[in-house]
Amino acid sequence: MDQIRLGLVLHPTRDVSEVVDVIVDWATRHRITLAVRGPDRHRVPATVEALPTEQVAPTSDVLISIGGDGTMLGALRSTVRDPKPVLGVHLGQFGFLVEVEPPDLPTALARLANRDFTVERHSCLACAVCGDDVVAFNDVALVRRPGAGFVTATLAVDGQRYGYYRCDALVVSTPTGSTAYGYAAGGPLVSPASDVVVVTPSASMAGISRSVVLSPDEQIRLELAPGSAPMAVEMDGQVIQDAVTEGAVEVRYHRDAGLVVRLDPRRYRERNQLKLGLLDLPLLPEQLRELLPESLRGEMSRRWHPPPHR
Repeated sequence: MDQIRLGLVLHPTRDVSEVVDVIVDWATRHRITLAVRGPDRHRVPATVEALPTEQVAPTSDVLISIGGDGTMLGALRSTVRDPKPVLGVHLGQFGFLVEVEPPDLPTALARLANRDFTVERHSCLACAVCGDDVVAFNDVALVRRPGAGFVTATLAVDGQRYGYYRCDALVVSTPTGSTAYGYAAGGPLVSPASDVVVVTPSASMAGISRSVVLSPDEQIRLELAPGSAPMAVEMDGQVIQDAVTEGAVEVRYHRDAGLVVRLDPRRYRERNQLKLGLLDLPLLPEQLRELLPESLRGEMSRRWHPPPHR
């Protein structure tokens, strides 16, 4: 793996120093170049090259995302024009996309160097959102502002109107995103190996009240109806527009838009199945910790309560 560059994508607020130090030490020993975006220059050792944000992904051979699913989604979005493998190191909480825990990082880096991994291909939603073009690997959501009424929108597929929604939120998700907002809204769990788009209303008051599963080759259009409440438009959980009262969201599905490094796909799937089970339990995190052996409680406590930021 000589003569390659690894791009580091850091969680915006968490302390990533321990993980970065492990990667820098390994890269130094293997003569591998590291890069990070300019605004994160102060968070990494001087041996890591700082580049303009838009240049990190195009000039890197592999990206290492250090954080949770949000950080991983940002890394994938940065490579959508020229997909590069992304390895996720887990510093979040549940984390459905990331695979590597910090203690396992040295082994993961060794396997990366030996090209001993598989690549999991992810699709995305390319969206025209009320005049803006955005990309989402999980979902695009139209969400009402609290106390301001309901999102009222019509659904058209390939130009044919299906019906309308009157609800708290409308979530358009990929198979990967089916475990995120769509799942919380009552939508189905979709195999990541499938190619579908799911439209799910949250707290429906009238109109379509169930999830609609559509072909990846169909064009979806959600148009705000006159009198719809002001709403926010979210892309992978990030607000991109606020107080929108008119316009439309047009969605197309793009296959193989992102590449995720997988080291043990079977174990990864089993862990995600367990995580989904934990989400359905009517217990708080601190109650779950009480069910663990005492030797594991300390590690769980550190996971949920990370050290203060530097």
